[in-house]
Amino acid sequence: MDITPRWIQDLERLLPIRSQFVVSGNIRDSFPTPLQDGQTLTLAPLIRCLWSSLANQGYQFLLIYDPIDGVRPYPNEPRVVELATRLFDLKLQGGCMAASLESLVDIMKAVSSQREARCALVIDFASRLARQADHLDGAEHRFFLASQRLSLIANPTMIRSDALSSAAAPPAHLAKPLFNPVVWLVNRQQDLPSWLTLDSARVASLVIGQPDYQTRQQAAKLLADLFAGYARATPEQKEKFASDFADMTDGLNLSAMQDIGRMADRQEIALGNVDDAVQCFKVGVMENPWKQTYLREKIATAQKFIEARVRGQHRAITKTIDILMRSVMGLTGAQARGRGSRPRGVLFFAGPTGVGKTELAKTLTQLVFGDERAYIRFDMSEFAEEHAGARLLGAPPGYVGYDAGGELTNAVRAKPFSVILFDEIEKAHPRILDKFLQILEDGRLTDGRGDTTYFTESIIIFTSNLGIYVEDESGRRVQNVQTTDSPDVVEERVKNAIQDHFKFRLSRPEILNRLGDNIVVFGFITPEIAAQIMDGMLANVVARVHEEHRVNLVIPESVRGKLLQECTSDMSNGGRGIGNRLESALINPLSRALFLFPLKGRESVEVADLSQDAHGIASVTLK
Repeated sequence: MDITPRWIQDLERLLPIRSQFVVSGNIRDSFPTPLQDGQTLTLAPLIRCLWSSLANQGYQFLLIYDPIDGVRPYPNEPRVVELATRLFDLKLQGGCMAASLESLVDIMKAVSSQREARCALVIDFASRLARQADHLDGAEHRFFLASQRLSLIANPTMIRSDALSSAAAPPAHLAKPLFNPVVWLVNRQQDLPSWLTLDSARVASLVIGQPDYQTRQQAAKLLADLFAGYARATPEQKEKFASDFADMTDGLNLSAMQDIGRMADRQEIALGNVDDAVQCFKVGVMENPWKQTYLREKIATAQKFIEARVRGQHRAITKTIDILMRSVMGLTGAQARGRGSRPRGVLFFAGPTGVGKTELAKTLTQLVFGDERAYIRFDMSEFAEEHAGARLLGAPPGYVGYDAGGELTNAVRAKPFSVILFDEIEKAHPRILDKFLQILEDGRLTDGRGDTTYFTESIIIFTSNLGIYVEDESGRRVQNVQTTDSPDVVEERVKNAIQDHFKFRLSRPEILNRLGDNIVVFGFITPEIAAQIMDGMLANVVARVHEEHRVNLVIPESVRGKLLQECTSDMSNGGRGIGNRLESALINPLSRALFLFPLKGRESVEVADLSQDAHGIASVTLK
């Protein structure tokens, strides 16, 4: 299989008819390059790869210019240095000769008209030649104008017969007329004046893209011996390694793959653990909590741990744990052909307000990372306007603050192993939702600075109240599910409403498709669960009073009964509604009563009674 880079193939094809080449894009990458034997491949920088190609075409050397060091011959061999120095009268100091834009024009002319040797001029860091490509000063304008004129008047040349004996290629290859080209290396084509390429048919633009799968697979084979156990691996294991390495480095260049290989060599990562090496490179952390034994032990008993904090949501908790187990076993997206780079887990928590959606996200964070505060939360009601997306991802290049990055990308880069909670996702602007497509599918996102953030080790949780209220035929909001509906009815109606929202209202079924079957519907809180929730809140109140005042607060059963009736009369607001009613019925009047009650010297205080005056203001009697 021919893995010669596409830009090299294009350059070789165009050498007879193009005098200058603007090479842009992924120019700082490494490229598959044959060694001198012509059979063995290695990964080499662009200039070495370019030289390998031109040497096979009969070129005898390169002149490389950059704005710092000036001009130097390449390769740095005595024969080449002597020939280049003689032909171009180079005054080398330390292997280089300083050159201004004016003197560089003279060198370009000399290269283009050279008849004694085939050579090329490579202008490196050409993006930095002009401060602003669309606002050139006088010297810059004269330089680029001279370059454009030279591209039009240069002619392809035949090498002189007396130079054939010193050339690297056979005479048959040297007999073809080829240009001595000028090769500009730029980050983006826009870094040069647009008229330089648009107004000259002799200037070819070559764009170097990211390496494709076959190129990455070939690079993986070249790097395989850096991994421990390579010598003992079977051909099948080596082939699987190459395929896995290529799969997991989608979106990375070959230089990144080289870095991964060198890191694996230093840390003695085994051939079969290439995913650990890639993960370490992407997120910058070697220790992967997803592969620790203690996490599997914690998840094995997770049901009891979670249900102690999230009451009455057995079905939702069971499904969440299934997805968590899938994440730990590395089977997320296993149905796809490739390994992919999706997040560890994606969950869409839907259901009534106050039933434990956010609490479950915190509990998962506590379970996996040992601290419920380790989760990253975004209130999506703050992103209702389209322009607010710049806060998440960073402003586009050229806008104020683009170099600061985005809140989301910066947070995940700082904590790659985390739970990311997007609360009330339906309130975000639809254009912002489009950004999640790349996260859910590819597990990565590029911010305004051009930095890529990887979400492959994160759990992403969306919460939503969609489906609880819907619009009727007249456009009024009506309740879609009732507190008396069975869990099956609630789940069916909520899921249908979610599908309608994404498919028809937003016209974004692709987002729903990325979520798949990860929609977890929470049911309403039953009276029995409501009593347990209230008892837990009462216990918190008692503990807080003892912590603040070193007094035991006693709440008799009669008072508890009144509170239960008061706090659970309306269950439509779930656990938050219970907490709000408890604050009005007990905490506020209790604070007033404790403020006036003599606590000094007392070990306990009993809430003797609850009452309301004619204005409906609650009061507490203490004894």
